[in-house]
Amino acid sequence: MNTIFTPAAMGRHSLKNRIAMAPMTRSRAGFDGTPGELAATYYAQRAGVGLIIAEGTQPSDDGQGYLATPGIYTDAHVAGWKSVAAAVHRHDSALFIQLMHVGRMSHPDNTPHHRQAVAPSAIAPGAQMFTPTGMQDIPTPRALSLDEIGRTVEDFRLAARRAIEAGADGVEIHGANAYLIQQFLAPSANQRADRYGGSIENRARFAIEVAAAVADEIGPERTGIRLSPGTPIWGIDEGPEGPALYRYLVAELDKLGLVYLHLMHLGDEALLRDLRQLWKQNLILNRPGQARERIGSDVESGLADLESYGQMILANPDFVARLQANAPLNEADRATFYGGDARGYTDYPALNAPN
Repeated sequence: MNTIFTPAAMGRHSLKNRIAMAPMTRSRAGFDGTPGELAATYYAQRAGVGLIIAEGTQPSDDGQGYLATPGIYTDAHVAGWKSVAAAVHRHDSALFIQLMHVGRMSHPDNTPHHRQAVAPSAIAPGAQMFTPTGMQDIPTPRALSLDEIGRTVEDFRLAARRAIEAGADGVEIHGANAYLIQQFLAPSANQRADRYGGSIENRARFAIEVAAAVADEIGPERTGIRLSPGTPIWGIDEGPEGPALYRYLVAELDKLGLVYLHLMHLGDEALLRDLRQLWKQNLILNRPGQARERIGSDVESGLADLESYGQMILANPDFVARLQANAPLNEADRATFYGGDARGYTDYPALNAPN
């Protein structure tokens, strides 16, 4: 386990350890998408890790799907994120902002513009979403036109540039968890008959175009991407071609020289090892539900360069110190995950907090 506490080189950055904070939606931004006043405190508290990957952040108005999620495309957004970046950097941690376009995982009641969601095809996910009036069915989205797909790629480019203006060290493109990029990958969500649908190469095209545009704008050394092969949530089914699709996609993304690949891994060990061989840069591995005694094992074995953790870091602002001291961990309070105030956000006790 000791290897995970050693420094790591990641592009232009030297990380103080090999632990990353996974991106987690907290729904505490302002109505206009500006990070909330407590965001800088929240992330600074957890900056004992080498890399903080901030919560999913919409690159455009149409990229929002949940209540009170942050954006990174207006001057107000940039100003809000500047305070977060400065707070994280004071603790010698690196900050990447995750660019998340939710696609069809949206409800008009959750967004200021109240527009119909957009997606590769007009197919509803068959799921419900929390809204100001409670749980509601997610409506059928509108299929993006070819011109709109091009503009969406440019939205990612602009958001990446604005993230760097805000002082972030880079961005992570969210290509996982049933959001827009994974919707293009999955035949269950993508039934297009043009160059973005059908074959593996066509379904991977949007992800590659977004990654290429972002890397061109801010540099591949500042660009990471997150994928979740085989994630069976919210109507996503990549079908029997799924493993072949990811082998193709990762090989193509590797050609861009992106600084890292962040994999949420659900159990296909053969595919994981193949992707590790295909990917020449840093690989960050996230295993949901990883047991504490297994922390550091993937770095130790060489399967990953970094390991990312979510809820354990959410509930333990001094996560690294607790691991090093073999100290007990706070339990996460699920009732305070989304929305609200400081409770369940910035009030988790540190190990050496005064009584």
